[in-house]
Amino acid sequence: MTVNLKTQFGNVEISNEVIATVVGGAATENFGIVGMASRKQVRDGLIEILNRENYSRGIVVRQEDEEIVIDVYIIVSYGTKISEVSKNVQEHVMYQLEANLGIKAKSVNVFVQGVRV
Repeated sequence: MTVNLKTQFGNVEISNEVIATVVGGAATENFGIVGMASRKQVRDGLIEILNRENYSRGIVVRQEDEEIVIDVYIIVSYGTKISEVSKNVQEHVMYQLEANLGIKAKSVNVFVQGVRV
């Protein structure tokens, strides 16, 4: 599945893997994030911290009514305020999508899959 953008020069198609890479990079830059978690923990094992090549396993990009909705699965650091970390992730992901890809997301849903020391 891809996101289609119409520009004055033609059409641009951006794949979900590219969006997932930008979102994963933006999410892991935030203070309090240990890493990305797999969205399918039963199949992929217990809470596994994903490396940069596997960000698409921890991010879901859906298209609803011509807008995109992003689900981000993260692992937070022990001792941080989870609500603040989640809010920062949402804001930073929205900003990076707009700045890097020119895409506005309808919503960014953050799912905290675990806490690590």
